[in-house]
Amino acid sequence: MFSVKNITMIYDIEKENKMYALGGFDLELPDKGLIGFIGPSGSGKSTLMYCLSTLKKPTAGEIIYNGKDIVNIKASERENLRREEFGFVFQRHFLVPYMSALDNVTVASKRSSKEVRLLAEKKLKLLGLSDREIEKRPSKLSGGQRQRVAIGRAMINEPKVLFADEPTAALDHENAFSVMSVLKEYSKEHLVLVITHDISILKDADHIIEMWDGMIKTGKGGDEN
Repeated sequence: MFSVKNITMIYDIEKENKMYALGGFDLELPDKGLIGFIGPSGSGKSTLMYCLSTLKKPTAGEIIYNGKDIVNIKASERENLRREEFGFVFQRHFLVPYMSALDNVTVASKRSSKEVRLLAEKKLKLLGLSDREIEKRPSKLSGGQRQRVAIGRAMINEPKVLFADEPTAALDHENAFSVMSVLKEYSKEHLVLVITHDISILKDADHIIEMWDGMIKTGKGGDEN
């Protein structure tokens, strides 16, 4: 699905001391599966995700998605791609404060119907929210509950690629593993890319990619950890 060639991201490019967030490497990603990216802060994990998802444009290199280079596509094409095929879970939940948990999920849907509401309820319950909790506004939910609503919102349109940046950071380990089991099930038919500092949540990953100083250090199957 993704074929990355010599991807490079340089910050402060006009200065003498340039900062290489991505140092120029190749990467191939499959059409489906749970792929984990792990490494210390500043290793380039989030920058890589932002480039793959078209939220940032790399300084150099190619990103081929389904046979098309998406680095230099028009802004309208990037927006359509993110709306039609990509889903996002960020470290902050970015929920609409005056909407219920359920409405925060359904508002992201491309459709408007009773079917979507039932699907949203199902996803939120899979993520561990009760009937009562899905009717609450974000301010009445815990941080972990809000993050699970954000995950449900990201999945409502069944995106081909789900980008998840520290999706379990606000959860205790029991709930983190529960959420990861949902993402693992989703990855059976879709590509799920998870950035994390916690390698324990990647125990069922199909592949783990370790990053260090803007480069890929290692890549290995999840069953080797």
